[in-house]
Amino acid sequence: MSKENMSSGAQKAESLTTTKKSTAKKPVNKTRKSTKTTKTTVKKVNTPAKKQKPVSEKKLAKKKALEQKRLQAAKVRAERKQKRLEKKLENKQKRLDRLAALKERAAERREKRRERRDMLKHETKEARINRKREAREARMEARIAKREARISEKQAKREHALKVRAEKRADKAERQHTPGMGGWLAAVISLGVTTLALGTMLTFGWINYNGMEADMASVHTQSLYELNSIVDNLDTNLAKARVSNSRNEQVRIFSDIAIESEMAEVVLERMPIETQLTENMTGFVNKMADSAQGMLYTVSRGDNLTESQKASINYMYETNLEMKRILNEITSSSSAKDMIKAMKGRESNLGTSFGDIENNAIETPKEIHDGPFSDSVKKVSAKNLAKLEEINATQAEELAQKYFESYNPTDVRCTGEAVAQQLECYNLTIKTDDGEMMAQISKKGGKVVMFDSYKECNDHNFSVERCIDIAQDFLADLGYKNMTAVWTSENGTTCNLNFAYENNGVVYYPDMVKVKVCEQRGIVTGIEGISYVLNHVERNAGKAAISKSDAKSKLMGGFNVEGSRLTVIPHDEQEVLAYEFYGNYEGNDYYIYVDAKTGEEVEVFTVIGTKQGKALM
Repeated sequence: MSKENMSSGAQKAESLTTTKKSTAKKPVNKTRKSTKTTKTTVKKVNTPAKKQKPVSEKKLAKKKALEQKRLQAAKVRAERKQKRLEKKLENKQKRLDRLAALKERAAERREKRRERRDMLKHETKEARINRKREAREARMEARIAKREARISEKQAKREHALKVRAEKRADKAERQHTPGMGGWLAAVISLGVTTLALGTMLTFGWINYNGMEADMASVHTQSLYELNSIVDNLDTNLAKARVSNSRNEQVRIFSDIAIESEMAEVVLERMPIETQLTENMTGFVNKMADSAQGMLYTVSRGDNLTESQKASINYMYETNLEMKRILNEITSSSSAKDMIKAMKGRESNLGTSFGDIENNAIETPKEIHDGPFSDSVKKVSAKNLAKLEEINATQAEELAQKYFESYNPTDVRCTGEAVAQQLECYNLTIKTDDGEMMAQISKKGGKVVMFDSYKECNDHNFSVERCIDIAQDFLADLGYKNMTAVWTSENGTTCNLNFAYENNGVVYYPDMVKVKVCEQRGIVTGIEGISYVLNHVERNAGKAAISKSDAKSKLMGGFNVEGSRLTVIPHDEQEVLAYEFYGNYEGNDYYIYVDAKTGEEVEVFTVIGTKQGKALM
């Protein structure tokens, strides 16, 4: 076979055979050269290159699609990452905005409290009365508007119901034949759509109502925190008042206590708690404000605090400390659910906690600022209202025109109704050339329950004795007969008097009317007669089983009696015939009541602020 026809594999084999033969013949010392020759020979062998298979278009398209998919996935990941970053920044900005809004609201509340504190600090007594009167008017107008809106809504619903009923009757009269299959189908579809719509409306209403409840619970929770903060401030100021001996510092402290007490009373009125669970607490902060005001007058005149006033400070401090402890527990443990339960009038931890304050923390001391049994209305029940004739609004306007004829009224208008204790009343606005007055007249019997007006009283033109006569004549014109003055207090421009019904020498303290007289003009500018209206009925007090001298012998030795009389007093939700002894012991003034039938001592009152008020025996 010629070399040309030999395959490459055969050529290679022949070459290798030739190489081996030549290597064997050559000496060993020439091995390096033979190796080179062999290498040269190997290099000369022509080995054909492997042919690469061409890549198909399908694989190229698949590879390209895969690459495109990877790019798309990377793009999606980048977009998601960007969205997460943007969302994170957005949430962060929302948190910052929310914190800024909370700080702004807190600053606004602080500013409002500061403005209110400044306003109350410089507010005169007359301005305070006028402000409270305007607030009452605003609340009354709001109630009237709410009631009118409710009535209008009911009327609209009633008219709509009547219209729908009339349409149904007309439709029924029009269709006297039995409906076919199409009619029944339409009725079923219509009923289904109506049920679905009603269900949607009820669901939306329920969700909306829950949202409103949550909002109201949040508002009341904020009021709870505000009350807790005020009580904390009171604790600080009362602690300072116990040890302070600087006149300027005492003025500042007592001013703050008076203002903060009034703020606490306002916040308590906003709490969704039943009145009986906050009655003592409200009474305590109210009397604390009065006590602080009296002490402020004392130190402002340059006088020192009396021992009774110092004892009052200690009592207020200890009571407020206990109240603070319970309020701190309430604030830390109450939840939104508790607040919503309280709003709905259900039993809740919140109500129970306030009940603890009412029953355990608050025990109002038997001290009097404005006469004995001046708040006896809390212990009474209506005795004769059922026997009295009920009047309408027009009759109430006519009676007001008659009662206040001496004030020359130009317009008398009934503005609505109200309930005071158990008494339903008409609210009336009386316009005169000298200003506007307010009055409440009972539905039963048409009695004047309340009257208030603002008159400038800057001078002392009428004595206390003359003011008593003016008030007594005014009460007689209103139908309050046989009234005797039992207590008076005056500040140089206004005289405040307590009158009680007297019959056969017996003073009936439950039948009390409070009267305010302007000492500049010599006219009555306000009365409060709810105790009289609820209590007064002709009754026999009975006869005393022991004499006045025997009752006096029951008093403690050393008590200096300055006056005495036979009285009927409210005691343990009953009326008790008792001897009243007014006098002093070791520099303090007291009222002591001895049961005229058993000879037992039933009530003892400490009199404070005697420079502003005194008993009339």
